[in-house]
Amino acid sequence: MQYYSLNNKSQRVTFEQALVEGLAPDGGLYFPESITPLPPAFFEQIEQQSYPEMAFQAIRPFVGDAIPEQELRQILEATLNFEFPLVPVSDHINALELFHGPTLAFKDVGARFMSRCLGYFNRNKTQEVTVLVATSGDTGSAVAHGFYNVPGVKVVILYPSGKVSDIQEKQLTTLGGNITALEVDGVFDDCQAWVKKAFNDESLRAVSLTSANSINIARWMPQMFYYFFLYKELKKQHKPIVVSCPSGNFGNVCAGVLAQRLGLPIQQFIAAQNANNTVDRYIKTGKYEPLPTIPTLSNAMDVSNPSNWVRILELYGHDDALLRKNLSTYSFTDIENIEILQKLYAQYGYIADPHGALGFEALNLYLKDHPGSIGVFLETAHPIKFMDTIKNALNITLPLPTGIESLMRQEKKSIQISDYDGLKAVLLSE
Repeated sequence: MQYYSLNNKSQRVTFEQALVEGLAPDGGLYFPESITPLPPAFFEQIEQQSYPEMAFQAIRPFVGDAIPEQELRQILEATLNFEFPLVPVSDHINALELFHGPTLAFKDVGARFMSRCLGYFNRNKTQEVTVLVATSGDTGSAVAHGFYNVPGVKVVILYPSGKVSDIQEKQLTTLGGNITALEVDGVFDDCQAWVKKAFNDESLRAVSLTSANSINIARWMPQMFYYFFLYKELKKQHKPIVVSCPSGNFGNVCAGVLAQRLGLPIQQFIAAQNANNTVDRYIKTGKYEPLPTIPTLSNAMDVSNPSNWVRILELYGHDDALLRKNLSTYSFTDIENIEILQKLYAQYGYIADPHGALGFEALNLYLKDHPGSIGVFLETAHPIKFMDTIKNALNITLPLPTGIESLMRQEKKSIQISDYDGLKAVLLSE
């Protein structure tokens, strides 16, 4: 399998090159040259397959012979060694809980898969690789823990100061070692723009950079595993399946569309957004106009110009009619977010995080107009990561999971920067 840049389809690279480079030299995101549906027998027998086996069958065509089968299976076994429970919330709505990994967020899967692939490719090399990543919340902690102490790899994480939760910040700033946290005086879009700029900075060519944001194929594509997992659980109901995904940088819903292209029978995708609703406005008006980022309670979705939108357009062949038919969007204010959290708890006894809550309500609104389907919303982070919001909304105090209490007592270690030159100075010193 080879990959091309979405800015220049004539330039092709291998899976390893695309992973290590992160972003193409022309600034484009990498995209697989072909997507071949899985055989019908795979879906007919999916109930008998384990998480790692489903994941192997799904990802193998995209890895090709870059990683031998035995090593790839070992990587997937190590990546998917926790549960992904599908929890009934109502008669027709389920929550797929993706927060049972080490950092309590869905991004654990992509970060763990990528770190192990990079470790495999870097096993016989002497030059260190620097993983450069921007985060609006959970990406940073997942990447930090996924790459912690991986030989030959350094990690530099940019996050917007004061715009991630306390637990998220502690998870990405307390490890030390090969992990460096940069606290940015700005918003996530600033962090993301500087990361992209660094990849195209000729004066940084001596630094071997790669990215662990969902712009990286090895972070983006493993997210499709979730959709296979939920289909395995719901197949026996013989109903059309609708999936609602809280959406910031759009890597997760983009991975779902990729799974659909592989033949997975998901009928409809829903992208739930907060006030940073560029895509929702585009679907409704046809105008793609990113506005300044607005801080919200669902901070991991505070992205005004999502990188993965160009991949979604490519998956739909730039056919706006097909895109609008298959992808529905909704956006919500913080006031509505609080009301949704309260409704979920009062009516169903379910405690969601501020991101999953938006996914629930978007799904609920869609199903009112499309009865007969069964819905799943992705619960992307443990509610404890937003304990102040939960306490204020529901008047309850959640018990701290094992390990979080001691984490909160650890010392924060970060470097404050206010512009691109600050990032560049850190990378050159690394």
